[in-house]
Amino acid sequence: MNSRIVRVESFVVRYPVKGTFKYTTASTRDTVVVKITDDAGFVGWGQSVPSPTWSYETTESVQTTLDRYLGPALIGMDPFDTDAIWTVMNRTIAASYSTGQPIGKAGIDLALFDLTGRVLQLSSFERWNRRGNRSVTLSWTLDPREIGDVEQAIIEATRRGFHHFNVKIGGDAVFDLEVCREIRRLVPAAFVWVDANGGYDLETALALAPKLADLGIAAFEQPVPANRLTAYRELCRQKALPILMDEGIVSLADLKEFHQLGLLNGVAMKVSRCGGLTESCRIVEYLLEHGLLFFASGLTDPDLSLAASLHLFAAYDLPFPAALNATQFLEGSILETPIRIEAGQAQVPIGHGLGVDVREDGFF
Repeated sequence: MNSRIVRVESFVVRYPVKGTFKYTTASTRDTVVVKITDDAGFVGWGQSVPSPTWSYETTESVQTTLDRYLGPALIGMDPFDTDAIWTVMNRTIAASYSTGQPIGKAGIDLALFDLTGRVLQLSSFERWNRRGNRSVTLSWTLDPREIGDVEQAIIEATRRGFHHFNVKIGGDAVFDLEVCREIRRLVPAAFVWVDANGGYDLETALALAPKLADLGIAAFEQPVPANRLTAYRELCRQKALPILMDEGIVSLADLKEFHQLGLLNGVAMKVSRCGGLTESCRIVEYLLEHGLLFFASGLTDPDLSLAASLHLFAAYDLPFPAALNATQFLEGSILETPIRIEAGQAQVPIGHGLGVDVREDGFF
């Protein structure tokens, strides 16, 4: 294709927050929407979802990086030359331990996927040559402050058609275990896994894992901080529960290294964390090739970021419910037709690129 990038724009979009979630502490969930235009007038849309309570990237750092560094560096480049674009992005914003500012780069990666898909007039399934599914089963996020909150949350989830749960733990291990016992009492057949977001030390995690296993918890996500590599080795050797990495997996290089060192049993994939769809596809293909567990979650991803996640997880036949909880905690949409979620199932947008259309007058 004879195409060149002529413009990269960014817009801050703020989604009102509903309910209580410890990783969304403000009244709005702020994101950065990316618009890329080529010399033929084709437009692609992407979205970065920074979360300073989860990573070092903020709304301000993402937007200034896009506007002052990454955007100008891409002007004149071929939007179809993915390898060259990533080389330029990684040279412009260098790596630290792993990919530098992957959440910011994800907005560009998604916008280019959308733009090139529209030029080619192909859906994600057609581009990846995969049959996939047309919907993704979701889980409901439980983040209780008191034991009494659990029952009400499960009643609300069930009312809305959700029957599977991911549980935020990582504080008081005694309370966390009590929460999991209550969940099992109320929904004994539900698929449940826990995410500690690196909140425990090794001793606590080793003591808690067998007790969680006794309750039928499916997996233990990010039990200790991402840089406690010997702790992950000990937890995998214990074999009480499958150990999933999340924050520590930003690129395929990270996954290969940690897998070869025996530090994980699988990954809780986030498209927004790994720089977008390009690297996420490579990571998922490695998981499937090596028989590792493929779980999925997000950063409370709305609209464009949610659409990208659904495309990836559906195309690669995600075997477990996905913790994509934007509709649980956020309100509003910038899409002409918001993504449809019914009875715990998210419908994959069907169309070229990301399969969704943005209302440019719909920015909050």
